[in-house]
Amino acid sequence: MFAVVIEAHAELDINERYHSTMRTVLVFAVLLLLVPIGRGADELPELGDVSRTTITLQQERQLGEQIMQQIRALPQFLDDPEVTDYVNALGYRLVAHALNVEQQFEFFVIQDKSVNAFALPGGFIGVHTGLITIARSESELAAVLAHEIGHVTQRHIARLFTQQKQAGIASMAALALAILAARSSPDLAQAAVAGAQYASVQTGLNFTRDNEREADRVGVQVLEKSGFDPRAMPAFLELLQRSYRLYDTNAPSYARTHPLTYERIADVQNRVAELPYRQVPDSLQFELVRAFLHERDLSPRDAVAYFDDILIEKKAVSDVPGRYGLVLALLRTRDYQRANSEMQKLLSEAPDSVMVAVLNGRTKSASGDVRGAMDVYAAALKRFPRYRALHYDYARLLIDNRKGAEALRLLTTALANSRSDPKLYRLEAEAYGATGQRLQQHRAQAEAYVLIGSLSAAIDQLQIGLKAGDGDFYQLSSAEARLKELRALDAEQRKEQRR
Repeated sequence: MFAVVIEAHAELDINERYHSTMRTVLVFAVLLLLVPIGRGADELPELGDVSRTTITLQQERQLGEQIMQQIRALPQFLDDPEVTDYVNALGYRLVAHALNVEQQFEFFVIQDKSVNAFALPGGFIGVHTGLITIARSESELAAVLAHEIGHVTQRHIARLFTQQKQAGIASMAALALAILAARSSPDLAQAAVAGAQYASVQTGLNFTRDNEREADRVGVQVLEKSGFDPRAMPAFLELLQRSYRLYDTNAPSYARTHPLTYERIADVQNRVAELPYRQVPDSLQFELVRAFLHERDLSPRDAVAYFDDILIEKKAVSDVPGRYGLVLALLRTRDYQRANSEMQKLLSEAPDSVMVAVLNGRTKSASGDVRGAMDVYAAALKRFPRYRALHYDYARLLIDNRKGAEALRLLTTALANSRSDPKLYRLEAEAYGATGQRLQQHRAQAEAYVLIGSLSAAIDQLQIGLKAGDGDFYQLSSAEARLKELRALDAEQRKEQRR
């Protein structure tokens, strides 16, 4: 696995945040792992036979969704549309060139300084912010994602469950979390393995090296076909190995079960040796996302000093990422006059960047230039009509300035392109509330709850909305039909959980 400085996470206050229920403790363990199982043969394994006999693609996705519902509720889950959209765009560029892609992928980000990435059942791939900031090039970050994509397309987790012969989704989830805990902490393992088979868990720990080498082989193929520098993979592995040596004595048990061997690095080096050399420039979005994450890690004043130093000493090839980080820091210190001045320089340096356009809107809004911010967002949406951050910021600004009807028109268009975004539904609920449409307000809030997996809360919202006393015949009929549908779905899920 590409995890390197997988810290004991003392700064996350595990004992305070996660020991209240074992369920939450186990979900935290998910953030430390990729469940590995693989082969040592040079050829990639044949897919579609043994692994399909026990867990289907649909079951794997269900399991991943169950785990993701809990991860999204964690404070470390980074719910930032620009960072998330960048990682997904990069991930899907790689997925487009992968073989045996049989399910949808979703990439997400965890706010954590440790260098780590992990795959979950069903095509979910998590990336720690520490990985993004330590990567020396976009090709190195792509190498990590390509490696994790290899784990998914080779169905390593499905093959693990085939060995365990567990039948139901609930039992598979319990086993998965038990394995995660066992790999990260012996103390967690003692609690997690209660109710699961320890021998089966231990079996899953014995395939690490072969599994990692298999994912490396797939990753190199994907990286090369996607137009990135395949030599970034062995280069990054060497960086991780050096970090391992630094942390060897204090590395947690999970890190010790995933040695980065010279043989593994040599294997990857041999695979890229005959490939043509390729110098791939980093995208501006990669540089801006890194600047955004660096700025978050510092206090406001330290961030201003940090980016000022980069710009004054000319420590980067381009001033754009440093100036972008500086404007972010100036907004946090509320130095709006200087933020606007630096923003004008940034616009002249990167006039075509959507991330710069979003920051321009935020700078004008924070400075009190509401009309100017609205104009910026409206113009940017004509050029980037599906960029989530623009929809979020513009809708928020309209609602806060008593323009609920305009916000509804904006959100209707946004939802026509993305029916699976709970944040858009929450904003729509606010906009309906601002215009006095209570039934529609609770209907929109219900859809947001459905998307985050809280059917009971969604049912409650629809019941409240139907009692609001407004809404036309069509709206009432639609809400009643949706309530009936959700009650049936809730009953079906409760029945499944009792099995």
